[in-house]
Amino acid sequence: MAVELYLLLLLFCGSTISEVQPIYKPPSGTLDFGFVPAKTYDTGAYHEPGPIGILFKIVHAFLYLVQPNTFPQDLIRKLAQQKFGNTQGDYQKAIYYEIGFIVSAALGLLFILLLPLVGLCFCMCRCCDNCGGEMHQRQKKNADCQRSCFATFLFVASLIISVGVLCAYAANQHLTNQVRGAKKLVNSNFKDLKIFLNDTPAQIDYLVSQYNTTKDKALSDLNNVGPLLGNRVQEQLGKEVRPALDAVLTMAGAIRETKEALENVSVSVEVLQEGTERLHANLTDAKMHLSNTLNDSACSAAQAASTCNIIRNSLNQLNINANFSGLPGVSSQLAKVNDVLKIDLSSLVQKGYAAFNDTPDLVVNQTRNILSDIKNVLESIGSNITTFTKTLPVQKVLADLTIYLTQSEAYVQDYFPVVEQYDFYRWLGCLILCCMVVLILVFYYLGLLCGTCGYDKHASPTTRGCVSNTGGNFLMAGVGFSFLFSWVLMIVVVLTFVTGGNVEKLVCEPFEDKTLFKVLDTPYLLNQQWKNYLSGILFKNPNINLTFEKVYSDCKENKGIYTSLHLEHLFNINEFLNISMYTEDVALKIEHIQINLSKIILLDEIGKENLLNFSSSGIEGINFAAYLTEINKSVTKVDLLSFANDLEARADQLPKGALENALKGHANNIRMIHNQQVIPLEQAMSTLNQSIRLLKRTSSELMVKVKNVISAVNAAQLLINNNASVVIVQETKKYMDTIVGYFEQYIEWVKESIAMEVAACKPIANVIDTAVDIFLCSYITDSVNTFWFGLGGSSIFLIPAIIFAVKLSKYYRRMDTEDVYDDTENGNNGYHKEHLYGIHNPVFTSSVEQW
Repeated sequence: MAVELYLLLLLFCGSTISEVQPIYKPPSGTLDFGFVPAKTYDTGAYHEPGPIGILFKIVHAFLYLVQPNTFPQDLIRKLAQQKFGNTQGDYQKAIYYEIGFIVSAALGLLFILLLPLVGLCFCMCRCCDNCGGEMHQRQKKNADCQRSCFATFLFVASLIISVGVLCAYAANQHLTNQVRGAKKLVNSNFKDLKIFLNDTPAQIDYLVSQYNTTKDKALSDLNNVGPLLGNRVQEQLGKEVRPALDAVLTMAGAIRETKEALENVSVSVEVLQEGTERLHANLTDAKMHLSNTLNDSACSAAQAASTCNIIRNSLNQLNINANFSGLPGVSSQLAKVNDVLKIDLSSLVQKGYAAFNDTPDLVVNQTRNILSDIKNVLESIGSNITTFTKTLPVQKVLADLTIYLTQSEAYVQDYFPVVEQYDFYRWLGCLILCCMVVLILVFYYLGLLCGTCGYDKHASPTTRGCVSNTGGNFLMAGVGFSFLFSWVLMIVVVLTFVTGGNVEKLVCEPFEDKTLFKVLDTPYLLNQQWKNYLSGILFKNPNINLTFEKVYSDCKENKGIYTSLHLEHLFNINEFLNISMYTEDVALKIEHIQINLSKIILLDEIGKENLLNFSSSGIEGINFAAYLTEINKSVTKVDLLSFANDLEARADQLPKGALENALKGHANNIRMIHNQQVIPLEQAMSTLNQSIRLLKRTSSELMVKVKNVISAVNAAQLLINNNASVVIVQETKKYMDTIVGYFEQYIEWVKESIAMEVAACKPIANVIDTAVDIFLCSYITDSVNTFWFGLGGSSIFLIPAIIFAVKLSKYYRRMDTEDVYDDTENGNNGYHKEHLYGIHNPVFTSSVEQW
């Protein structure tokens, strides 16, 4: 049922995910389909044990010492295929792999067998007053040192046992706490599975609804076919059309500038001719008056004669330099240009621009019928998708799975109290085992406490106090309980060690490094007829390469179930939803678009004739050299301001009087002539200079320029009339690619969404991790292994504790007899008195009888 759900809920979407196809990159902008709605899964399939994790690591290290061999994949495969033992080396390999566990278990069995036997023999021996059972202690010189050593060793052994029992208790309590808290984790997994089932229909609906985004964008482009396709055609044709029209428009501007320049030349020449004649007359008058002044008798004086002669010699400089009277006129050229300007060439060019800019409107008008057909195709695609999705029994399958999941959750909830009850029994049993060790430790610690506190080194063995004697009795009680309980403890240790250790080595570690999945993916392992078991179960086709490891890894990465299970091998979705078939229809209809631009006239014959008339206006026949020759001259032979300043300076050299004043008056008159006549003439010359140079540039190869402009216009017109179809086909193909690209974007987005987001199977991986990694390995196996590790360590150290406790008890218990020494001349002879305190002692002093 689950498999059917996974197949059906993704049936409608795109083509197969596994096909290797390049992701289509549309020519225009990328569509924004948003994010597939998905809720966050609550389960975090990771367990952090906390402080007890240090003990887990220690146990793992110990298990590595016991079992350092790698995972026996070949043996597991043979065991699963029931071929184990067919070859002679199988058992040897198994023994070699398990040798650490076998040796450890054998030592444990020896412990179980020998310790009760040794305890029985020890008890019978002591009942016969042997093995330290006699209440007699031979005194030695190093008795205090031995007692201290035995007490220290026993205390250390007790501490180690205490640490071991604490580890065992912590592991026992940790397991119980985790079992009690497991209900929350189980509920979280069920919640995630419900989210997985409930969100899938919404995700499917979202994928379907996003077709409207594609359709709306395509319809928008179709409705804007003029700005899009028309502008593209216009842009391509404009690479030649616009430069040609711009050249004509530039030429129209040149015609206007030529007219203005000719007018400026005509006016400037007239101004200069009149101005130079007037200037010449004024300079002649100024020169005559100045000469008359210099002929005055005052210049005959010795002090003024030389100065007057210098001024008289410079009078020839007061004359005009440029002569504009001989320059030819430009009236004929101006008349021809005015005739050319009677036709508004700029207006003709603007009409050409307007006709060319109407290209988008022509495209809209000529594609109206085809675009209507394309819109109908798009609407049919959407209706087909909606119809198909309604035929899928997704809701029914999801409802059935939801019911099954609810029943499973109810079953788990019903049996969880039973699990907790049995776990309580387990916890109680483990607690009893720990209490056995604690009871032994209590006797040892009480014995050490009472014996140490009550020991009096001045008291003889027979006169020891009650506290010291009680301490010795506690120690012997601890020894007795050690013999009673140790073998029981070791039985539990061996059983849990063999079980927990092998589970850790054969399940948990291979699961962590995915070696276990590699074993499960072995061809013909679980079914001798199937190469791939998982694909055989799902698709009835064992030849499909579908592995447990790949499915688990994909789900771990939260990929979609469609990708993880390779459901494309079961359904060819293109048969149900083949959008490419519709895009082909759209492409064919777009290719049938025919656009005729022959009505566009860039420049009519009148405009071309106008250009030719301008080229024959005669401006190239102007004598530019004559103009430039006169323009480059100065207006006067001498700078009048400099002459006036020099005249005034020389007047200052004369004696004060009428001559000086007269010369200064002439200097001021010359300055006035410069300001009122020379400066305007210079400005007119500047205007004439600019206009003549502009006309010279314009007239340079004017005919060639005009012919080039007309040729460019003719070429652009030819392109529009004859070759525009090629450009239209190219741009129509690009426009078609844009429209079709939207659909291919949608298909690729659906594929990617199915692969990564729709029905993301993270909950499935979480369930596996929860069951194996958390429950089995982290909760149970680690806790059990830590329990036997602590309990086993405590049980082993009971052996030295028994020895030291028996030895130490002799120093704490009150003896019935003791050694008495006589003082002789050689010192103490060590012989024993037969009567001590009136009590007959039949025990001979013998080193053989002392322990």
